[in-house]
This record gives sequence, structure tokens and C-alpha cells, in this order.
Amino acid sequence: MAQDLAGWPSLLAGTVLLRPYVFVFLAAFLVLASRDLGWRRASGWLGWGWAVAFVAEYASTRVGIPFGLFRYTGDTAGLELFISNVPFFDPLSFPFLAYAAYCVARLALGQAGGWAPAMLAGVLMMLLDVVVDPLAVMGDRWFLGRLFYYVEPGIYFGVPLSNFAGWLLVGWIIVAGYLRAVRLRPGRPGSPAGGVGLYYGVILFNLGITSWIGERSLLMAGILVHVAVFLLLYAVRSSLVAPEWADEVPAGERVAVMTSTIDGGE
Repeated sequence: MAQDLAGWPSLLAGTVLLRPYVFVFLAAFLVLASRDLGWRRASGWLGWGWAVAFVAEYASTRVGIPFGLFRYTGDTAGLELFISNVPFFDPLSFPFLAYAAYCVARLALGQAGGWAPAMLAGVLMMLLDVVVDPLAVMGDRWFLGRLFYYVEPGIYFGVPLSNFAGWLLVGWIIVAGYLRAVRLRPGRPGSPAGGVGLYYGVILFNLGITSWIGERSLLMAGILVHVAVFLLLYAVRSSLVAPEWADEVPAGERVAVMTSTIDGGE
């Protein structure tokens, strides 16, 4: 699926025009992550996340690891930018989804570094895919288009279970790799609140499209999964912060301590 390098600016412009919603989320990520992590680290996260995702996508289209064997249709070749057989925009989604999942993990666990938020972020990213990937498989029914297909469709709305394992792994690698890179150079404190909003914004967007195309079973599955996840995370967060502070610290001071704990460095 070779493309003329001289025409890449127009192909990149075509990528943006075909997938404006992806770039809205990407812009939100850049603003939020720059405020949270600093712009250098946000840029590093973007580059690292894109590279990890591209390798995973490239490998999956050839040997089926880690997402399961799938093929890009190439229907938009000549209209948008491809790197080899992978649309440029597709790996761009993974950095902001991984960041959003990491922010939810930070908020739930009250810590920014270590293996626990990295592992939880991988799980939360995989749970995003419970809504995202089945909808993408149905892309010919909305404005995504028929972007790809699985060689052997899976049992979950056409998605193989290996895909979810792949999302967990890729999410964990992106977050753990970032935390490893900054381990010896803790950054300034930031707030995960914006990233949490991004996480649920992505969910609501995908559930909205799912409702629009009339996929009620997928809509209910997505709602049930994420309501359950939200309640579980809320319970975890409450168990970590409430017993220690509830009866001893005034409400105003409690909020300040919670914010300091959650937003602290590694």
C-alpha cells in the first residue's frame, strides 16, 4: 500500500478531514496532559504510545499478535495517510486512551507511580475496548467506514477475545514504559481530573454512536460494564481515603489532602 511521499501533506490533511473526532480527542489529550505532566513529557507520551501501538497493529495484521489477525481494507488509500498498511490515525488513538486510563487509575488508587496504576490502567484501557472495537467493526454503518475486518470474527459482537488481551498488554506497556522512563526524574504534581473526563468522554461518544446506529445489545453491554467499573473504582477509592480521614480531618482540609495524595509524583 505504497503512497507518494511527496503527497504526504495532502494525505495528512485528508486524515484529519476523515477522522476529525480522533483529532478533537487528541487535541484534548495534548492540552490536558501538558498541564498534568508538562509539555515535554506529554510529547514523549504521544511519541512512545504511537510507536507501541503501531508495532502492535503492524504485527497483528501479519501474525495476529497481540490483537488477533485482522486486515485493513485500504478503502481510503489515497485519501488519508498510511504507514505501510496501517492508517496513520489509528495508532494515534492509543496514547490518549492510555493516558485517560492512567488518570482514572491514579484517581482510584491515590498514587501516580508504581506497578499498581500501570496494571490498572491496562485493565481500564481494555475495558474501553469493550465499547470501542465492536463499534469500529461496524464502521460501515457510521462515519468511520469499513476500515478493517477480523480474519476470524470473534464471539463478542464480532471481536475475538485475543483483541482485549492485546489492548490490556498495549495499555500496560505504554503506561509502564512512561513510568519507567520518568522514575528517576519525578515531575511536578498535576491533576488527573482532566484525563478522567477524557476517559468518560470517549465512552460517552462511543455509546452515543452505538445508540445512533441502533445497536441496543452492544449499548446495554457497554453501559453495564462501565457502570459496574465506575462503582468498583469508587469503592476502591473510598476504601483507600475514607477510613483514615473521615472522622479526624475537617472537610476542607480533607479535600486538600486527597488532592495532594492523588496528584503526587512517583
